[in-house]
Amino acid sequence: MDRISLAEAETLVTSAFKAAGVAHDAAASVGRALVAAEAEGQVGHGFSRIDDYIAQARSRKINPKAKVSVSHPNPTAIAVDADYGFAYPALDAAIDAAIPIAKELGIATMAIQNSHHCGALSVQVDRLAREGLIALMFANTPKAMAPWGARDPFFGTNPIAFASPRQGGDPLVIDMSLSKVARGKIMHAKKSGQPIPEGWAIDAEGNPTTDPEVALGGSMLPIGDAKGSALALIVEIMASALTGGTPSQTASSFLSADGPAPAVGQFIIAIKPDDYRKGFAERIEVLLTAIAAMDGTRLPGTRRLKAIQDVNENGLKVSAEYLEKVRALAGVTG
Repeated sequence: MDRISLAEAETLVTSAFKAAGVAHDAAASVGRALVAAEAEGQVGHGFSRIDDYIAQARSRKINPKAKVSVSHPNPTAIAVDADYGFAYPALDAAIDAAIPIAKELGIATMAIQNSHHCGALSVQVDRLAREGLIALMFANTPKAMAPWGARDPFFGTNPIAFASPRQGGDPLVIDMSLSKVARGKIMHAKKSGQPIPEGWAIDAEGNPTTDPEVALGGSMLPIGDAKGSALALIVEIMASALTGGTPSQTASSFLSADGPAPAVGQFIIAIKPDDYRKGFAERIEVLLTAIAAMDGTRLPGTRRLKAIQDVNENGLKVSAEYLEKVRALAGVTG
């Protein structure tokens, strides 16, 4: 493993996408998002995605010259068309538009369509929470998880994320896929030649497997069994039916360069908390402090914050293999 600074990592990843023909602003947006995910320890949404993203940009499954458009169906609603490009520039546009609206009117909703893989949702909701807003985000993904009791994939891993501002500290951030583990972790295990724990996935016949390649051809398992399956349905409605994004059942793969654009959706809600009753900051501190004081527990996102602190102090730790690949893609030697 090698250590590089965050700035160096962003420059390197941005250069790799620009070399592949991606427009500068989009390349920079993707670079920031992938490096931020890697810094949080979400390796399945970081450097491991670069090869697949670039292959799709070159095949035009991802539109490398996408022109993101933003419209306002009503004063608090923001509709964003990603133009079959990367999700990150569309998310940047949505959040940039939402922050002043939520601060003025108390709430803003963002519907993104014709989008792609949006990586670590934590990166997006954290940005809103640092502006003093509560954030809730839904994203649908290509089918990878069977409804509870079935064996054939129907839902995506359909992640959901939440963030809340805190008084004088980092926001509370909760980010989870509704499968027992994010699909990106299985993809990372396959690329690293590592097995996966039993209980993460089943094969195409419905049998447990520890082989990541077999798992990718089978089905992920939902968290909480039937309850996780129900939550995946809620996300599907919010991120696909509401936004007009392609349903998980028919969306094409985020991993293959072949086929049509996935054109999935994301939906985000930003809320100004003190518009409802003053004193939100004090109340949430009482709640979180009480939880943190209990023996054997920790607040969600604690490991994420420790990972970010380590990166800020010591630089980003990246495998030599991934670093060599991205330097070659960027045309950087040494």
